[in-house]
Amino acid sequence: MTKDFQLAGQSIMAFVATTNPEGAKKFYRDTLKLPLMSEELPFALVFDLGGTMLRVTIVEKFNPAPFTVLGWKVPDIVVAMKALQKAGVTFQRFPGMDQDGLGIWKSPSGAKIAWFKDPEGNTLSLSQHANE
Repeated sequence: MTKDFQLAGQSIMAFVATTNPEGAKKFYRDTLKLPLMSEELPFALVFDLGGTMLRVTIVEKFNPAPFTVLGWKVPDIVVAMKALQKAGVTFQRFPGMDQDGLGIWKSPSGAKIAWFKDPEGNTLSLSQHANE
């Protein structure tokens, strides 16, 4: 008898798109300090997200989604933001969101969230969760 296959417990991969692989490589490798695992040109750049594969897919045309596509849970959002700002990252402000002076929004659950964009316009986030 064969065991039923389930996706639960399988490794997951993350994907974002770029029309500019050199710009994406500089941002993800040099600014965010993610290890570049391979350059599978002309298809993708592959980075390590702490054991999760990030494939930055190279596309001809792209319109970024108007929502967060990739985010990191961090133990201290202020420390993470200051490090990224020092590396040149600009955090986003959104109308109607009650963000503090750094750009941090506190969700109803108590999570603290801040957003930034990659060179392609993909919205990325940092979050610090209240119960963790």
